[in-house]
Amino acid sequence: MSDLVDPLPPGGPTSRDLPTPDRALVIVAHPDDAEFQAGATLAKWAAAGCRVTHLVLTDGSKGTWDPDQDPAALVAARHDEQRAAATVLGAEDPIFLDLIDGELVSGIVERGRVAEVIRRVRPDVVVGHDPWTRYRLHPDHHAAGRLCVEGVVAARDPGFHREQLAAGLTPHRPDALLLFEPDVANHAETVGETDHARRLGALGAFSSQIATTHLYKVESGAEPGADPAEAWHARERERLATPGRWAGCELAEPFRLIVDQL
Repeated sequence: MSDLVDPLPPGGPTSRDLPTPDRALVIVAHPDDAEFQAGATLAKWAAAGCRVTHLVLTDGSKGTWDPDQDPAALVAARHDEQRAAATVLGAEDPIFLDLIDGELVSGIVERGRVAEVIRRVRPDVVVGHDPWTRYRLHPDHHAAGRLCVEGVVAARDPGFHREQLAAGLTPHRPDALLLFEPDVANHAETVGETDHARRLGALGAFSSQIATTHLYKVESGAEPGADPAEAWHARERERLATPGRWAGCELAEPFRLIVDQL
């Protein structure tokens, strides 16, 4: 029997479209992770009045295939790019923890920093990496997923990180947790062309990544003579069209929705 599991199981999602939250916090390993995996959903919510905040865990210093890239300059560029992308989505100014890219761990100290942000922002919905997705290669994505899930638990329970309570913070329990790039999806957020356009615009803000990583992937597999930018746009639309077909709509982003365990 194969050990592979379809992340979009037959029958479609068991739920669609959460009510627009008042506040949403998206917790990611690197600049651009949120835009790739949940950008259209975040744009949809922001347009409907949701206050969206990014929590970026690492400094993004290893996010290049250029061996001559200066790491400090790349960190500064990726901060600027993430701020610009957030503006395109309609989100608030991002929060950066600036932990070392490629060395992220889900330790107690790191969990406390995530819990502190959750207790400060007090989101109705938390969005992040699915830590249980199989065959994911990047270690930071696994660690970021664990920090997201464990940070939610730590933020809600008063026995965790009591020093934060002494400093005036109070426990916070979100209404829903949405995990993107899920091992097995059970929820879809349907999105429109405007949401997708904002997602593409936000992704376009990451010029350091488009130049050295994203477009390279397209160029290496595109038809001879194909325009790399057009091929990239087509690939990114299909990234939403495939789950859209699963959800019975044109475009969607898939998630693992967790509510009852919160």
